[in-house]
Amino acid sequence: MKRLTILGSTGSIGRSTLALVEAAPPGAYAVEALVAGRDVTALAAQARQYDARLAVVAEPSAYGALKEALAGSGISVAAGPAAVVEAATRPADWTMAAIVGSAGLRSTLAALARGGTVALANKESLVCAGEIVLAEAARAGATLLPVDSEHNAIFQALDTKDPALIEKIVLTASGGPFRTAELATMRAATPEQAVRHPVWSMGAKISVDSATMMNKGLELIEAARLFPVPEARIEVLVHPQSAVHGMVQYADGSILAQLGTPDMRTPIAHCLAWPERMPVTLPRLDLATLGRLEFFAPDPVRFPALRLAREALQAGAGAPTILNAANEAAVALFLDRRLGFLDIAAVVEETLGLFGAPDVSGLEAVLALDDAARAEAGRIAARRAAA
Repeated sequence: MKRLTILGSTGSIGRSTLALVEAAPPGAYAVEALVAGRDVTALAAQARQYDARLAVVAEPSAYGALKEALAGSGISVAAGPAAVVEAATRPADWTMAAIVGSAGLRSTLAALARGGTVALANKESLVCAGEIVLAEAARAGATLLPVDSEHNAIFQALDTKDPALIEKIVLTASGGPFRTAELATMRAATPEQAVRHPVWSMGAKISVDSATMMNKGLELIEAARLFPVPEARIEVLVHPQSAVHGMVQYADGSILAQLGTPDMRTPIAHCLAWPERMPVTLPRLDLATLGRLEFFAPDPVRFPALRLAREALQAGAGAPTILNAANEAAVALFLDRRLGFLDIAAVVEETLGLFGAPDVSGLEAVLALDDAARAEAGRIAARRAAA
């Protein structure tokens, strides 16, 4: 029996993980802890269904509601940021780190410190504190498995015995809902239009990131942290069919690709069963029905976020932290209808220009820079909105 902790259990990744647990043979998995942000109703239902030992809600004011919802169940209850970190330290064989944004950094580090297996769906942890995260994994002897479909695809296709023979890796992007849209259409885009992803079902923040292609920029940085390939040899291609999730090209000209139905249960199952594989009941990719596979270079004019991410990675130091923080702040303002869609990347670029690439050493320095960049991005956005 494998004991699991799921950080971010009520989000799309957490729900997909629990769906795999439910479909597994009885006794294959047991749930140690479930952590959610503020959705007490969903968290309590999950905790009861999967007989979790602990349920934690990050919002401190929701403690009473969660305690009442789980009264008489025997399930331990806690709330607040410290409780989230404590949940990550519980005795689990496998932890899903799926708390969105830099908010998931402390709990991801706590899970790694235990030295078990951590399935990483929180790409922002590697973006804003990559060296710290990788150093902690190495120190504790933890296994870090990539959950993002693109990185999981590369992980499956990558032969790391001789990194010099890896010519390049290719991350694919669907192109989002505005892949062929005119700039005027994108300028007037609403949150409802931006989150209407043509292929994947995701949360609001990551859906907006997909629409701006910042998601692919963050994945570019994550790939540079995870794999022994320099930034110049990491390519991004737009692939509307979302059937090919990642490719590795080798020195002999061979290209190995991982293909599959665009469903996050596939990469999650790969991480859950690794180093084995597990059967998953979902629609199979039918290439004959699909008919064609298309690939295009991203448009740098309509999607400047990719350029900004590459520049931040090249600058190094605290630049990726600033990129991620400014983007999270700008996306939140867009979803709150206080910032235009095209202004998201503009706010990020201006914030990066103000901060540059300051040195950061240690977790507290990273978090302080994250806070400062968010505040500055908010001021820039307010100024743009008032203009």
